[in-house]
Amino acid sequence: METKLSSKQQADKLIFLGVFLFFLGLVIGLLIPILAKPRIGLSSHLEGVMNGMFLILLGLIWNRLTLSTFWLKSTFRLAVFGTYINFLTIGLAAATGAGKLLPIAGGTEQGPMIESIITIGLISLSIAMLLVCILVMKGLVYQNKN
Repeated sequence: METKLSSKQQADKLIFLGVFLFFLGLVIGLLIPILAKPRIGLSSHLEGVMNGMFLILLGLIWNRLTLSTFWLKSTFRLAVFGTYINFLTIGLAAATGAGKLLPIAGGTEQGPMIESIITIGLISLSIAMLLVCILVMKGLVYQNKN
């Protein structure tokens, strides 16, 4: 059974999930020296910290968005999915050394299974976060026209 979250509850949950992701970003920062690819580990640390701040800021402006219930729920889910998958995908690449799509950070091809997981993660999070930004801008622009 799915529970419906009010806009205030969604905002509060975004703030909590943002603080938690920020915390996870700090934790992986402590692990950088023991990761297979420390440079990608630094990227994962930064993704956790920055995406955590993004969720916190999104939670703070959440009640200013003028979107239908469907689009608010979709934006909420896409934002949580995109930020956490970003952190987890880059963290997985750092731990395994995989990431042919991350050559600047030092990722190398490690095998088809792990590369597929990382590739799917990177592509899906990119699409999710682009949609989140478009929907948030739409919600803010529409709000300003009223």
